[in-house]
Amino acid sequence: MSVQTLDRVVIRFAGDSGDGMQLTGDRFTADAAVFGNDISTLPNFPAEIRAPQGTLPGVSSFQLHFANYDIMTPGDSPDVLVAMNPAALKANISDVPRGGLVIADSNEFTKRNLAKVGYETNPLEDDSLDAYQVYALDLSGMAIAAVKEFGLTRKDATRSKNMFTLGLLCWMYDRETAGTEKFLTEKFADKPVIRDANLAAFRAGYAFGETTEAFANQFHVGKAPAAPGRYRQITGNRALAFGLLTGAYKAGLPMFFGAYPITPASDVLHELSKHKRFDVTTFQAEDEIAAIGAALGASFAGHLGVTSSSGPGIALKSETMGLAIMTELPLVICDIQRAGPSTGMPTKTEQSDLLQALYGRHGEAPIPVIAAQTPADCFDAALEAVRWAITYRTPVMLLSDGYIANGAEPWRLPDVSEIAPIDPEFATETNGTDAKDNATFLPYKRDPETLARPWAKPGTAGLEHRLGGLAKADGSGSISYDPENHDRMVRLRQAKVDRIVREVPDVVVDDPDGADVLVLGWGSTYGPITAAVRRVRAAGGRIAQTHVRHLNPLPANLGEVLQSYRRVIVPEMNLGQFAMVLRAKYLVDVESYSRVRGLPISLSELADDLLDIVQN
Repeated sequence: MSVQTLDRVVIRFAGDSGDGMQLTGDRFTADAAVFGNDISTLPNFPAEIRAPQGTLPGVSSFQLHFANYDIMTPGDSPDVLVAMNPAALKANISDVPRGGLVIADSNEFTKRNLAKVGYETNPLEDDSLDAYQVYALDLSGMAIAAVKEFGLTRKDATRSKNMFTLGLLCWMYDRETAGTEKFLTEKFADKPVIRDANLAAFRAGYAFGETTEAFANQFHVGKAPAAPGRYRQITGNRALAFGLLTGAYKAGLPMFFGAYPITPASDVLHELSKHKRFDVTTFQAEDEIAAIGAALGASFAGHLGVTSSSGPGIALKSETMGLAIMTELPLVICDIQRAGPSTGMPTKTEQSDLLQALYGRHGEAPIPVIAAQTPADCFDAALEAVRWAITYRTPVMLLSDGYIANGAEPWRLPDVSEIAPIDPEFATETNGTDAKDNATFLPYKRDPETLARPWAKPGTAGLEHRLGGLAKADGSGSISYDPENHDRMVRLRQAKVDRIVREVPDVVVDDPDGADVLVLGWGSTYGPITAAVRRVRAAGGRIAQTHVRHLNPLPANLGEVLQSYRRVIVPEMNLGQFAMVLRAKYLVDVESYSRVRGLPISLSELADDLLDIVQN
């Protein structure tokens, strides 16, 4: 037995939705993170979550890329495929490169299970997998044997195969076991039999790796360099929740989070519900409209109102977003995008909602839009959204997507004391006079710098005021149908959003070689674009890269940057929504690079296409 040192490995765990592949992948990810590897993950859930067992629509997978250097994506092709049944093998084998490692649970390759997915013969026994290193192991049988003493039903005993498999992979890749053992002990503390059975299966898998002669090599991936600090593994949804919490804390405000559970945004609600000690109220509404209505009401009451959803829910919230724009109250709207249209593919990723975020409301209804670029960046994006919402008295849209929401990477914990406070500046006294020259409160008298209106808590003596959905008079806030006033209020709301550009840093172009081709991304395309650009440069290609995080208002220097390159390529997981916005605003012939597959853009495909562009 020899130990082979590698710089990176991509592993994909695949099986039925009930096989625990997400748990298995997540635990291996946590162990890799604790060890000090850089990590990037891609959970891939079926939309048909209750599909018949052993069928292709019900296959669930979890891909992990871990390395001893800075990585940007979960990888295109798995070096190792762990297939728990024939459906998992058939659904994923085309992604495995020649020579890749395939570990399959031979116990599940029965005649019945093979027939379900169209295999006429057993691929583990014929020559159809000769291009791969195949290890057909009775994972189920060995797991059942390992937990025999605990008296479990066969069904429960079979479920332990995921922990057996995890133990085997931990041995193969030289992972510590203490973290997973602690996790299992705590997770099943109130179910001692299940706890002990899972621990036994996990240890048995590790022991099998140590004692079997089936594997010629054990593999080792060293630690990745990292700046000093305290790190943890974090998903995008959890980072987003932490950013919202931190924003509310730095503003000294209680948070009200109203949401209707919707994939893939639900985890934000689940996470925030655990943190009531930080003065968070979570409200699981019966529908999307009630969720945002309650959040806006909370903002009127002096709380930080927040709501979350995915594309279909954002569409339902649009009228109330218009009300938030007209009442000019702080509100954070988190849109974790998924593939559409309509209900679409709820478990698949897409940058589907940019145009909806920018323009999807009645009338002239400008709203600032920020897009997170990585799982860890969701923290900073959420914090920034809170700061803008409070400072400028406006709803702010925060865009994430299923890829970064469910994906994970290392996150350096910030020093909260170093984060600048956010001052809500509540109104405490009258700010004008009425027709009789008496002191009064003008709810639409604006700050000369930000154009933000005063925010008065209900019940503050002398600051009584009324808000609603009908057009407002400038200053007094009274109902007004005056044409000139309407024009002025529309333009003021737009000017207020435009002034936020002062908070937006200029885009920085990474262009070490004086290239004439620029590739520009937004949101989660950051990872594939960065990795693809690295590959193009390694092949001798000259190419520039930049990324836009603030989608409204756009950075002040963006037009100048676009005009300075012969060609501008914008990769997106849609049909070119941002490319269209850039063409319209800057009159530059931006080229769209679109992939709408429910998956992140392939870095290999993108790198090949970009290399072809720069060489021709």
